[in-house]
Amino acid sequence: MSTTSQLPADVAALLDDFIDRAIYEDVRDGDHTSKACIPPDMRSKAQLKIKDVGVIAGVEVARRIFQKVDPSSSFELLIPDGSEVNYGDIAFKVECNTQALLRAERVTLNTMQRMSGIATLSNHFAFEVEDLPVKILDTRKTTPLIRFLEKWAVKLGGCHNYRVGLYDWIMIKDNHIDACGGITQAVQRVAEYQKVNNLQLGVTLEVRNLVELAEALEVGQITRIMFDNFELPLLEEAVATVDKRFETEASGGVTIHNVRRVAQTGVDYISVGALTHSATSLDMSLKVV
Repeated sequence: MSTTSQLPADVAALLDDFIDRAIYEDVRDGDHTSKACIPPDMRSKAQLKIKDVGVIAGVEVARRIFQKVDPSSSFELLIPDGSEVNYGDIAFKVECNTQALLRAERVTLNTMQRMSGIATLSNHFAFEVEDLPVKILDTRKTTPLIRFLEKWAVKLGGCHNYRVGLYDWIMIKDNHIDACGGITQAVQRVAEYQKVNNLQLGVTLEVRNLVELAEALEVGQITRIMFDNFELPLLEEAVATVDKRFETEASGGVTIHNVRRVAQTGVDYISVGALTHSATSLDMSLKVV
């Protein structure tokens, strides 16, 4: 898992806008319950308690949320992002205006629970293959508008990010191949497009069988070959056939139960959509003390 707890630059650039929109979604014209019950100048202390076992993620996001709702707040970090946590652990303590604290509570919990669930699942996958020369990758199967947080959580859990979006890596998949009329045509069009537009993006080509693999090896001009839903014996043969001429990637049907066996075929990368689309939130609470 990651030992880096500071906000990555790409996360920091998007975070303030996310917090503003998340607070607005919940508060709109005011937290009327808190306004009715709590004096506007009251201050309180609270702590984030872990109620599960896993890997924590989003503590630095929480710090930024409290800074936004109350610039005079104080934040005491006890457990940094990417750390293993157990039931009863206290991740941080915060002191701030009470009304602001309650405005921040749900946004903080929802974000941290989601991120920590992803980090925990990613850590499970990373653990399964930690002694093998393979990298577990996430995918674009993320929640719209919070991909930047979910992909950071993947890294905090010990796995790796693939392409951030459609713009930073080229992936020629079955629909592109079929629309172009074949692998050779699709690869050649991509090469020409990159040349015309002065691009040097990585190129992944998806193949569905050994016939397509043979054509891929012949046409070249790619970075990586992705084997989509290959059975294990066929995957092993395909990797051996490539013989390190290109990077190799396995995709489709990968679970925590078979990821090690997939890795043992010798692939360089394994992409797992479940890291983000199937993670279960980690239970935690934020309580005034």
